Amino acid sequence: MFAGKPVRVFVKRQAKETLNTLNDTKESKAILASFERNKEILKENPQFGNPIRKQLIPKELKKLEITNLYRVELANYWRMLYTVEGDSNNIFVIILRIIDHKEYDRLFGYKKK
Repeated sequence: MFAGKPVRVFVKRQAKETLNTLNDTKESKAILASFERNKEILKENPQFGNPIRKQLIPKELKKLEITNLYRVELANYWRMLYTVEGDSNNIFVIILRIIDHKEYDRLFGYKKK
């Protein structure tokens, strides 16, 4: 419950595919554990992550009509990107991407010096 409304968490296809590619390595287990931990936190507080300014939302995500975007840091420099939507009865947390640091930099257009 958040602000008197139930919170439902959904994992979109791209994030789900990434989770499915993680294997039994120590690094993968740490990423999965931090994902599960943060998913539970989001059920209590959907605004837990760091908000990303609207001007910085990547075009790739704007095409999906994303109007708000949050970032949560996971283990091993991975990131989880999500958006929050809702109606009069529910709050929906939609996990869009789970990406490594290199992919995060590419998505946001950061370049190495």
